[in-house]
Amino acid sequence: MRKLLLGLSAMLMLGMQVAMAQPELKTGHPDQYTVVKGDTLWGISSRFLDSPWLWPEIWHANPQVENPHLIYPGDVLGLVYIKGLPKVTTIKRNPNGGVIKLSPKARATPLTTAIPAIPLDAISQFLNESRIVDQAELDAAPYVLVGKGDHILTGAGDDLFARGDVGDYKAMGIFRSNKTYVDPETNEFLGLEAKSIAKAKVKAINGEVVTLNVQRSSSEILQGDRLLPTDDRVINSMYHPSEPESEINGYMIDVVDGVSQIGQYAVVVINKGERDGLKEGNVLAVYKKGGIVQDPYTKEKIELPADRAGVLMVFRTFDKMSYGLVLKALRPLSLMDEVRNP
Repeated sequence: MRKLLLGLSAMLMLGMQVAMAQPELKTGHPDQYTVVKGDTLWGISSRFLDSPWLWPEIWHANPQVENPHLIYPGDVLGLVYIKGLPKVTTIKRNPNGGVIKLSPKARATPLTTAIPAIPLDAISQFLNESRIVDQAELDAAPYVLVGKGDHILTGAGDDLFARGDVGDYKAMGIFRSNKTYVDPETNEFLGLEAKSIAKAKVKAINGEVVTLNVQRSSSEILQGDRLLPTDDRVINSMYHPSEPESEINGYMIDVVDGVSQIGQYAVVVINKGERDGLKEGNVLAVYKKGGIVQDPYTKEKIELPADRAGVLMVFRTFDKMSYGLVLKALRPLSLMDEVRNP
């Protein structure tokens, strides 16, 4: 009898854990939604869930729809229940049209999308231009000597000479040392931001001297600017929103454009990276520090607990730090606001 009771208790606890693991639908969620141009996966999932990063757990990839994991403008998404659990699936596909008969067989397949997961125009320059490097890597990189005709300043369309080993690369990015990042708590060196200045094509190599033609530039190229291999990453619209697998406790240590108040779609730098277990697509909650109040009786200064104020998604990781995009801000955020597991 005791074994039976223990077994029933274990089954009950497992059932409770499964139920607790199910994402909660948002109050006032739609039963159907038609995807429009400009939508993002995050925006759509926010219509159905309070925790949009749990979208893959309710997505039902209907096997009767061609490319069932992809969502396109014009598709109609519907909320259905399979074995008593809420699922969102494509019930009408554009441009073919027609109502699709739902299959009762759920598929636990990761969701990829034809519409982007997050607004790509907000992050594109950070996917294939500016990057975080070590000081030693930048110091060892080839550097600009002079523009053709002894010009000190060089721009798009000009030829220039550089010194150093470019290997077999046919194109190089031209970078300038911009910001140095240190950990706000330990003072550990985290990385150096190399700001993209230009892209250039390798024309000729004569010993240590390399001749390049500048294809495009966002700033005048100066003597001493560094050359790094181009990082032509395919712009990734297939992020899988997810919780970090490890515990994250960090800070937003910088924001692009140097503004003091951070809002939705701002790109921020956080002091945690791959060594801490962060991956592209990880979602973090942002907390603002609580204020300081005086105890009316003891006169002690009491710090109030931090208050949750936003959500961001990590879209590019480096060893010790990462870039993130603020997807939700309940009020203006600031540098040194905390980031934690959602």
